[in-house]
Amino acid sequence: MDNRYGWVVVAAGALITCLAMGAMFALPVYLQPMADETGWSRAGISGAMTLGFVVMGVGGFLWGTLSDRIGARPVVLMAALLLGAGLIIASRATNLLVFQIAFGGLACGSVGAFFAPLIAATVGWFDKHRSLAVSLVSIGGGVAPMVMTPLASVLIGAYGWRSAMLMIAIGVMVVVLPTALLIRGAPMQDADTSSSPGAVAPQAAGSSAWAALRTPQFIVLAATFFLCCAAHSGPIFHTVSYAEICGASSLAAASIYSVEGVAGLFGRLIFGVLGDRVGVKRVIIGGLLLQAVGIYSYIYVSGLSDFYARALVLGMAYGGVMPLYSILAREYFSQNVMGTVLGAATMTSSIGMAFGPVGGGWLFDTFGTYYWLYIASAAIGLAAAFMALAFPPPRQVGGQQVLRPA
Repeated sequence: MDNRYGWVVVAAGALITCLAMGAMFALPVYLQPMADETGWSRAGISGAMTLGFVVMGVGGFLWGTLSDRIGARPVVLMAALLLGAGLIIASRATNLLVFQIAFGGLACGSVGAFFAPLIAATVGWFDKHRSLAVSLVSIGGGVAPMVMTPLASVLIGAYGWRSAMLMIAIGVMVVVLPTALLIRGAPMQDADTSSSPGAVAPQAAGSSAWAALRTPQFIVLAATFFLCCAAHSGPIFHTVSYAEICGASSLAAASIYSVEGVAGLFGRLIFGVLGDRVGVKRVIIGGLLLQAVGIYSYIYVSGLSDFYARALVLGMAYGGVMPLYSILAREYFSQNVMGTVLGAATMTSSIGMAFGPVGGGWLFDTFGTYYWLYIASAAIGLAAAFMALAFPPPRQVGGQQVLRPA
């Protein structure tokens, strides 16, 4: 099946993902004006993002399960309302704890509903061009920093951070709610597959999934994913504030995110081609080393052009590496356990992402400089590369598929 309406679902999914992820990851632009106006610590404000990563990771499982029962469209509609409500409450908050719960709990928790349900709905529409369709939906998240972050910066400069966050909340709901109505399940997507070769009974599939999570392959995969995200989340979150301290205007500092976003798009393409030619494991190790070097080099910046150069390297490195974990997982594990494996790995990565914002804020509040953030993040990045060296040879896990070595 390759229905034309599937491309409508792809376009809707990309737009929704862009707006939802962009609204969440625009928080670094708010950091400086929020700290100046409220007197809240950077660690406290960053704590909202830390909470958000944890809630988003856990929520991804819950939203995904719910979408299997009631479909992607109602899940996305509920999440859009929750996202808007969280941002509206956060924009009015006068207490740090209220802000952390509203932004990190409600708004970021809703973002977990905009990936797995949309990807699942998209896959159902395509027999051909399935990879292209899924990639196009995922690109929404990569484009988000290039769109939403500069927009937030402009609005903050014109109206202040509270009004900017409120306007973005309303704008996201105005666009996402009607767009979500375009999301439809594919015809006959619930056809019985029990007679398909390699199909397993639900109980056996569940047993295989839990067995997969106890394998050395998954443990190393999850640990590498965790360290990779823990390494780059702090620099990503705090670079805008760092650039402003170095003398860049708020708009120019926000544009660093746009550079990282563009570099990440090229990184996905380049690293993907290299993975097919020289092996996924080698490319992951090389990308993680490049990420660590790029992070470390931030301690030598002296102007905006230096920030742009580092953003090109870091954006290409982490943007290129991130999709490869799914490819490596597919080489280790059979299709019937991929949902559990990728869901658990993504939750682990979300926990890793959670450490960077609050850790970077604490280091700045303690030492009055971002120097130690980049030193610590580079060291974690090196640990991720060394962990990737420990990837064991693949073996058959959770099904009958013969696995290829990375």
